[in-house]
Amino acid sequence: MNSTSVLLTSMQTQMKQTFARNMFKFTLFVGPFLTTIILGEMYRRSTADNFVAYVVLGNGLWNLWNCIAFSSAGDINRERYSNTLSIIFSAPADFRLILLGKILGNTILSLGSFFLSVIFATVLYRNPITVNNWAVLIFALALTIMAFIIMSIFIAYLLTLSRKTTIYMNCLEAPFALICGFVFPIENLPAFFQYLAWIFPPTWAVRLLRLSVTDSGYGLWETLIPLIVTMAVFAALASALYKVIFKQAKILGTLDMA
Repeated sequence: MNSTSVLLTSMQTQMKQTFARNMFKFTLFVGPFLTTIILGEMYRRSTADNFVAYVVLGNGLWNLWNCIAFSSAGDINRERYSNTLSIIFSAPADFRLILLGKILGNTILSLGSFFLSVIFATVLYRNPITVNNWAVLIFALALTIMAFIIMSIFIAYLLTLSRKTTIYMNCLEAPFALICGFVFPIENLPAFFQYLAWIFPPTWAVRLLRLSVTDSGYGLWETLIPLIVTMAVFAALASALYKVIFKQAKILGTLDMA
């Protein structure tokens, strides 16, 4: 089986299995509605730019992040508890392609939560969405999805080495979204957390998206260059983690629960 077939098969299988889970359906359909109401009430009396940036885009990104990153990390946990993690790792097909297929499958499904968030926000609050630059918006959304995928791979690899996947996954969800500025400006955070936020690609991806709908005071290149650099760094870190996982799986044989 060639690489393309492995990727497509993993992606299709993942989409079927993921959509069959009730928790994912709740996250996909109900989650955007609830978070839209919460954020909509928070920003009801704010400026139109803030409403679009944080209720429409930020809310959509938060739900997209929840579905992509934590469904992907959860898949590692499910494989471990089923004692199949070491099997798919040692299969003839490349484990990296299998995992990427899982994440891409989750990404395709998760885009539904993003668009539902946008629809709910515009319908419930009747706030028109103005976009300063559609080209920048589309470009930024594509880069944002790439950044989320890279972060998902990194987190999935990191949690592959741990038996406490569920605890870490739940602890990372909301704090990560808040630190990266999904639902309010990171400039409101203490200086330490602002510096911490600059490390992560989603922080710059969110800022780039915001440039297309608001005058945020940042230039395109001032945001694009750090985004590309941080994406490259986390891609390199994910590659290094894979080598550690390879050693643990092939030499120690300790990926599963036993």
